[in-house]
Amino acid sequence: MTRLQRLPSTLRQRLKQRSALKVIVGLMNFDAASVALVSRAAGRAGADLIDVACDPELVQLAIRESAGVPICVSAVEPELFPAAVEAGAVMVEIGNFDAFYPQGRIFDAAEVLTLTCRTRELLPEVVLSVTVPHVLPLDQQEQLAVDLVAAGADLIQTEGGTSAKPFSAGSLGLIEKAAPTLAATHSISAALKVADLTAPVLCASGLSAVTLPMAIAAGASGVGVGSAVNRLNDELAMIAVVRGLREALDSARILISQ
Repeated sequence: MTRLQRLPSTLRQRLKQRSALKVIVGLMNFDAASVALVSRAAGRAGADLIDVACDPELVQLAIRESAGVPICVSAVEPELFPAAVEAGAVMVEIGNFDAFYPQGRIFDAAEVLTLTCRTRELLPEVVLSVTVPHVLPLDQQEQLAVDLVAAGADLIQTEGGTSAKPFSAGSLGLIEKAAPTLAATHSISAALKVADLTAPVLCASGLSAVTLPMAIAAGASGVGVGSAVNRLNDELAMIAVVRGLREALDSARILISQ
């Protein structure tokens, strides 16, 4: 049995169909009320995975409020992961690093690889997703992704929304914002294929309903969406956005399969 086969069947199927939807609550969001609100909306609107800060109590809260949607926890300290897994998380993730860049904290390839190896030592049987820092040139992102999968990463996640500087309004601006993570998804997916390595790629950071189909076309098996949902303060608005994302993903899957 591969580690990915340990995931809940619905999530496995979504990844296989290249239509997985992860709602990101926030690596640094430890506000229980906020986590509950986003988790509840994501669960009601059809999310396949909810990504919360690495805290056992938040894991249990998210499971409860989402009515059982699988939970992923994100952190950059591997020693935090075991307690969250014990609380019910089905996946752990190194990253997303976007929250650290405003602080001047940069993660290079060597550090991300070290964190990956340490996490795999601590949790040899738990599904591990690793974010590739978008601050690296694309060729270095490709090589790091290959090295990460070889070191035991089960999924690779891209990022890039914080580095994008869209200058247009409307749909064009949304495409400009998503361009860095879309480019990384395409490059990393191709590099893994050339290296004959199998690992789903999750495209995240800066995405919208407009650009989700582009992520799938670029090679992603799923997407991660954070600020488009968690910046809202109203549960009904969150539900509407997540449902729109779900519909965009399902439409993309149908078109690609034809």
